Amino acid sequence: MPRYEVTIEKDACDGIFACLTRDPRFVEGADGLAKIDPGADPVYDCEGSVDDDAERVVATFDDDRLEEARQAATACPTDAIVVEEVDG
Repeated sequence: MPRYEVTIEKDACDGIFACLTRDPRFVEGADGLAKIDPGADPVYDCEGSVDDDAERVVATFDDDRLEEARQAATACPTDAIVVEEVDG
């Protein structure tokens, strides 16, 4: 399975939340911007690490849901989400 990172750039996120309809791991944060919560998916047990700082949210996953993350990134009208495969 691929290992990949999902990054949300907070400055670019406008809280439109098109990503939420493509991947249930995306949720609305208290600040009105998109966040990533691996446990938010009601169907799949999902594990991942999430780093959230003042500039961005970066989540790393090692599962078979890369395409869902890519669809969420594609749906973002402000291009705030980047999905990249990473090594080991």
